[in-house]
This record gives sequence, structure tokens and C-alpha cells, in this order.
Amino acid sequence: MTALTPQSAPSPESHAIGVDVAVTVAVTLKALADPLRLRMLSAIATSSSGEATAGELATLTDVSQPTVSHHLKVLRDVGLLIADRRGTWVWYRIEPAYRGAVATLLDRFAPAAVDVSRKAGLTGLSDVDSALDELAASLAERFPGTPGQECLRVVRESYAALARRGGSAIYLVALTEHFARQRIIDAERTHAAETAQDTHSPHVPQVLFVCVANAGRSQLAAALMQHYAGDRVVVRSAGSAPATEIHAGVRAILEQIGDPASADAVDDVTRFYPKPLTDDAIRAADVVVTMGCGDTCPVLPGKRYEDWAVGDPALASPAGVAAIRDELDQRVRALLADLVPQAA
Repeated sequence: MTALTPQSAPSPESHAIGVDVAVTVAVTLKALADPLRLRMLSAIATSSSGEATAGELATLTDVSQPTVSHHLKVLRDVGLLIADRRGTWVWYRIEPAYRGAVATLLDRFAPAAVDVSRKAGLTGLSDVDSALDELAASLAERFPGTPGQECLRVVRESYAALARRGGSAIYLVALTEHFARQRIIDAERTHAAETAQDTHSPHVPQVLFVCVANAGRSQLAAALMQHYAGDRVVVRSAGSAPATEIHAGVRAILEQIGDPASADAVDDVTRFYPKPLTDDAIRAADVVVTMGCGDTCPVLPGKRYEDWAVGDPALASPAGVAAIRDELDQRVRALLADLVPQAA
């Protein structure tokens, strides 16, 4: 195969987006390039009803009602919002064709923009082979029901998944130990649940909370469920694109709630950390609750799926984080009452 020379290389014009497309996208992005409009969009997108009035959105700012209406008109003019007048009120909601794009903007692009300075690459496995081998051997001893080769596979997969998300490599092996151990426990519990079905033994429901970064909503929901349910429910959380660390405001609340699911962690670094979403975690769960990542969460038959439209703490004020916590508290207690009625 002949290598491309500068003279034969394709022109940028051959693979760049077209001029008309670029103009259209730029107009929409320009409409979004305002902090208040972004906050309005996020408030509408995460509203429990999926819509809001100008009066409700006015509470986000100190500007006058006409100014709020102007910003809403800008978002309507580019097609991001649609309006519906009912009586004396006008309700705004996301244009259905834009819902996926708005979810991506709020759940992926926005946190990445906030956290862009913390990028990190994948740490090579070759530097820690012996440590991972020792870790796998230790897990094989602690979980004799799982073959040594399976422990090694889970350890290496867990290390790669955690390293891929970036962050400091100092605690990577320690985090790998916690993550791999939990995956092995999940696999053994799945096997035990299948056995229990055959023997008609009591089944303990398992709930998996999933958001994009596993740094806020899903962590809070899991901690709250664990707090209320105790050992009556097995609780896990994960992220479809996990961040490098828990949001500071969320970490403070997690420490207040307590996290019995990880009470054996040796320090704060490994006590709370974002975890990648895995197929075995989904297979182990009876209920999968998504928050902003429904399109990327695999759907397996026989599972109950719920999607909770809850705001992202990464972009919220301290008061907003507290409100998100309160909303999750209500939702978690309702789910627990449904799964374990005697717990209500």
C-alpha cells in the first residue's frame, strides 16, 4: 500500500462537515452560548414533568420576566424548545428530536467542559502485572467458588476499565481490588439467585443505579437505598462513562448518609469512587435505574428498568444539590416500598 504524501492526501474539504450544516449547527450553538439559557434548558430537561413555565424558570435568576421570555424565545427560534399554551400559562418543553442531543450536552459535554483540566491517559498494564497477579491470587483464595483464571480476567478487565477513565494512578491498584472484588461478589450472587429460584429460597432484590459519570446521582441514590434498606436489598451503582472522582458536594452528602456497601474500604480515596458499568452488574440486578444514560445502558430481558429525570449535581449550586438529594430520597423510598413492602 502506497503511503499518502502531502500532495496526495485528501483535502480537509473532503471530510469536513458541509458549509450549510456548519452554519445551522453554529446558529444553534450560539443560542446555547448563554449561562442562563443553559440553566433554563437543564431545568426543563430534568423537570419531573419534562416542562416548565416562564414563571418557574424566572426563579433561576434575578432578571425581569420579559428578559426570561426573551431567552426562551431565542431557544424556541432555533427549535430547541416548543411551547404549549394551556389557559393563562405557557409551558415549555424540549423538542422531541433534540432530547437525545440535550441529554448528551448536559450529561457528557457539560461535565467534560468543567473537568477538562483533569484529563489523563490509560496507564499501561505492563507496569503492574505482578501486582495484578498477586491481587487475582488473593481474590481466588477469598472466593474459592471462582476459578483463579476467572479472578485474573476480572482483575485485569477492572484495572483497564478504571484506568481508561483517567485520574491519578497512585490508587489505581487499590481501586481495582475493590472493583474486582465487587464484580466477583455480583457474579456469585447472580449464581446464588438462580439457585434460589430453583429451590424456592427467599430472594433478596438487587438494584443497580446508573448515571453517566457515577459521580453524583447514582452514588446518592445507592447510598440512600442502602441507608433505608439495610440488608433487605443489594445495592450497586455504576457509570456509563465514569468520572475520575466523586463531585465534592456529593461526597459531603455521602459521608453524612454513610455508605455501608463500602464500609470495608480503608480510606476516603477508595471509599467513594466512580465505577464503570459492566454487563455482570446488569445481569446481577433485578431493577436497573438510569439517570441520563438510558440510551447507553444495555437492556437485558427479565430486568425491570426505570429512568429517573433528575438534575446533575455536577452543574448545581449547593442548594441545587440538596434539592436533588431530596428528590432522590423520595424516589428511593417509593422504590423500596414497592420492592420490600414491609420496609415502608
